[in-house]
Amino acid sequence: MSRFALPIPQLRARTGPRTDELARVRLASAGSARGRQIPVRHAPTSVASSVCGFCSTGCSLDVHVRDRRPVNVVPTDVYPVNSGSACPKGWEAMTPMSSAGRATTPLLRRGGRLEPVSWDVAFDEFCSKVRRVQADHGADSFAFLSTGQIVTEEMALLGAVAKFGLGMVHGDGNTRQCMATAVTAYKECFGFDAPPYTYADFEESDVVVLVGSNLAIAHPIMFERLQRNPHRPEIIVVDPRATETAMIATRHLATAPKSDQTLFYGIARELIAREAIDRRYIAEHTSGFEDYAAFVADFDAGRVCAATGLDVESYLGAIDAIAAGKRVSFWWTMGVNQGHAATRTAQAIIALALMTGNIGRPGTGANSITGQCNAMGSRLFSNTASLFCGRDTTNPEHRQEVADIIGIDAAAIPDRPSWAYDQIIEGIVKGKIRGLWVIATNPAHSWINHGHLHDVLERLDVLVVQDLYADTETAVLSDLFLPAAGWAEKEGTFINSERRIGRVRALHQPPGDARTDFEIFQGIAEVWGCGPMFRRWRTPAKVFDLLAELSRGRPCDISGIGGHTGLDEVAVGVQWPQPEGSLDTAVERRLFEDGRFFTPDQRARFVFEEPTVAPERASDRYPLVLLTGRGTTAQWHTQTRTGRSPVLAALGPEHLYVDMSPADAEARGVKSGDTVAVTSRRGAVEARVFVTPSVATGQVFLPMHDRRINVLTAPGFDPYSRQPSYKHSAVQVAAV
Repeated sequence: MSRFALPIPQLRARTGPRTDELARVRLASAGSARGRQIPVRHAPTSVASSVCGFCSTGCSLDVHVRDRRPVNVVPTDVYPVNSGSACPKGWEAMTPMSSAGRATTPLLRRGGRLEPVSWDVAFDEFCSKVRRVQADHGADSFAFLSTGQIVTEEMALLGAVAKFGLGMVHGDGNTRQCMATAVTAYKECFGFDAPPYTYADFEESDVVVLVGSNLAIAHPIMFERLQRNPHRPEIIVVDPRATETAMIATRHLATAPKSDQTLFYGIARELIAREAIDRRYIAEHTSGFEDYAAFVADFDAGRVCAATGLDVESYLGAIDAIAAGKRVSFWWTMGVNQGHAATRTAQAIIALALMTGNIGRPGTGANSITGQCNAMGSRLFSNTASLFCGRDTTNPEHRQEVADIIGIDAAAIPDRPSWAYDQIIEGIVKGKIRGLWVIATNPAHSWINHGHLHDVLERLDVLVVQDLYADTETAVLSDLFLPAAGWAEKEGTFINSERRIGRVRALHQPPGDARTDFEIFQGIAEVWGCGPMFRRWRTPAKVFDLLAELSRGRPCDISGIGGHTGLDEVAVGVQWPQPEGSLDTAVERRLFEDGRFFTPDQRARFVFEEPTVAPERASDRYPLVLLTGRGTTAQWHTQTRTGRSPVLAALGPEHLYVDMSPADAEARGVKSGDTVAVTSRRGAVEARVFVTPSVATGQVFLPMHDRRINVLTAPGFDPYSRQPSYKHSAVQVAAV
């Protein structure tokens, strides 16, 4: 255990409460005033392993099933990702699946009310509504918004049915909200969306740089692996807040919000001046370094410290640590990705790894940590932002290649790229998108400046929502609701942050008439009349085999895995790539060990640009910068699922809270526990104050999970990734 260890006992538990013991206690209490124990007889219990359906860590859970119902969950002891650990969400992963709020039948709006209908009626209504909109306004007037939370095989079938079968042009996923920046940055620098690392790098670095990542809260199992690092590493946390992760760091760089790009250019300048770079690696494996070095020469310590608010000693001390490191790993997540200049900031991090030769070796890398459980699957196989496996939809050779592999006419494949998520929303505003199909996501809660979005959704001719629950903020606005199965009620795969493909298994039946997303897509295709186009897509296992063929020869090649059967036999997941004929049984694998990248010249590129200011800045009327992020390990996104678990609800805060510095609280005459109004140019919310030095003067923090938060957030976007800038909005706080 390293010097910065921070015990988190609940993560290391090896067994959960025994279901039979709980049953005996409950029956004993209910059965007799004297507490007489009543014998409990149980049917045999089976155990099946499945990757958790919450975050991108990709933990495996052993689910105990009795009478076709899950009765207990224990983290899988031998799975290399979590090795018997789970965060609170993992222990409670099955509870939301059996929530009383689960939708059990399709619903159709009639006379202003959603009423139950059969699947036959639902499919007929879906197809007739889509056809009517397309007939009146064109094929591209009906769009879809997908997710990083359904299995890969379902994502692929959705993208194929919607675009090749139904003729939709525009479709994007909520992965745009979390990972589009990393995708864009990697593609420009490496030639492909290719996170190079494995989680073992947390344990093998001697310097770990975490940027905009509260690892202890957002990814606690990864944080635990960092705790196991035996090398007494330097931990440098770059974050405006003194987060739980920053508190265990050896160095915390409390930068001004959205000043990271300038910081990393300055660090690059100092490393070059000290010759603390790998000239041989640069010469043999990169391009554009001389131009990059000339560009960063202007970022001296004075400029950097003025922009970031850091003192010179802290700034240069962090550079000393990086320069001295032999195995330096750079990690970032939403604090970088969700910004107005996010792509160039991520590429500034990548540049530091390249120029120091910290890539392709144990304990190194420019490493983006994913958000959702299957964001990586969405990035590669959803057929939204690009054709399958990173192909370009505007490239006729790529379209023909996909058509030949899946056996369709290439003319069915759109020859122009889809609009991004924000462009689809803007298309609704302009009247170009008249119908929307929303699958396993809740944009009326999660989208930036969502007060505006509610108005936008009401402009649609047709809104179809497909989800587990009919009471989400988006579902209640729908004209047609399709009840879907959850992660433990379907077969397929998830791909986690380190590129590990793991199995998801159907452990019990979805409630009532709810169907898997796969079955819903198949039913729509049959009623539409394009069913014959997808005969080869008849099961999730067959779709995985088809995706393996589509991946053959691509950077994400999975043709050598052997399908679902191969994954079942390996039992510990497989990191892509895994080409046919070269089965690599290594549990941990990195990319770019040979220094060859996926660009035409096989060299990584330095990409850079002058920093820009945030689109919404503090003012006299709104003098505070609002930061948002994960609240606790027990909360997840919009709480559509975690909010239905009494255990997770008890582990989270009872009220919405706003973190505020002592100076800002004193200036406003408020103290911890007081109710305040947090107001932006778009609206206001009420919250309880928590006075803490963890936020700097001039900043406040709100957890992202409450349905009201995105009333406040400013509608800014990175120009390259089109990812929303959730992390910087101007607000005022006043006592109520």
